[in-house]
Amino acid sequence: MLAKSIIFTIIFMPELPEVETTMRGIYPFLIHQTIQQVIIREHRLRWPIPSDLPKLLEQEPILSISRRAKYIIIQFHHGHLLIHLGMSGHLKMVENSQLNVIKHDHVDFILPNHLCLRFHDPRRFGSILWTEQTIENHPLLKHLGPEPLSEHFNASYLYAKLKNKTSAIKTLIMNQEIVVGVGNIYSNEALFSSQIHPLMKGNTVTLKQVARLVDAIKQVLNKAIQAGGTTLNDFKNVEGKPGYFQQELLIYGKKDKPCIHCQTPIQSCKIGQRSTFFCPKCQTKK
Repeated sequence: MLAKSIIFTIIFMPELPEVETTMRGIYPFLIHQTIQQVIIREHRLRWPIPSDLPKLLEQEPILSISRRAKYIIIQFHHGHLLIHLGMSGHLKMVENSQLNVIKHDHVDFILPNHLCLRFHDPRRFGSILWTEQTIENHPLLKHLGPEPLSEHFNASYLYAKLKNKTSAIKTLIMNQEIVVGVGNIYSNEALFSSQIHPLMKGNTVTLKQVARLVDAIKQVLNKAIQAGGTTLNDFKNVEGKPGYFQQELLIYGKKDKPCIHCQTPIQSCKIGQRSTFFCPKCQTKK
């Protein structure tokens, strides 16, 4: 049974595991269903929602639902709907679109049997876009790097990308043109697991270290997805349930607490204006 009233606030940007959790949550409710009605209460998101979206989608069947980076992609016969959650966006399933509408419930996609996919976004930094072009060539997607959980993201690939870079390794693995979806929380965790200092220059990381880092990124993201994402500031999935990966965080947000390996107090700094945590003993710059 779907929750009829899901009230929450999100004030951080969902990362790949949260978007993947959302995509998997909506998939069984949407796949092969037909959009009966589109209700737009607020057009002004990061980019204006197309005014003709109801005409484009109503009475159209959904062919597939997938994720690319932090975009949820819903495929129709004549094009694709791209949904980005922005900093505070959330998708939820509700049983009756006429009930429990709250502030910032901007868009409803009405399905058969009164089911509704609802987009909620307090800060309106999310986006709902329509394209009829080949999805791989969309301006927001065509320059993106490989998915971190794919076979294309491997040690050989990442080492080649890093060998001429002098930026901090943490900055580089958060670069969406190198690899998508490794956000701040998970980059901290992966660098700690692979014993690499976040300020280490990309061109000084050895192939052996890169191999450890690639494995760590995959493991951290997979664990986070299995746990339903990370609950920081009330992230919840489409059924209103929180993610539990925050209970498994080893380094993020642990400043001054003892390292689980050596008991050295964890330190923090800012890299690219993002909070960064590391163990000065376990994570060296060599």
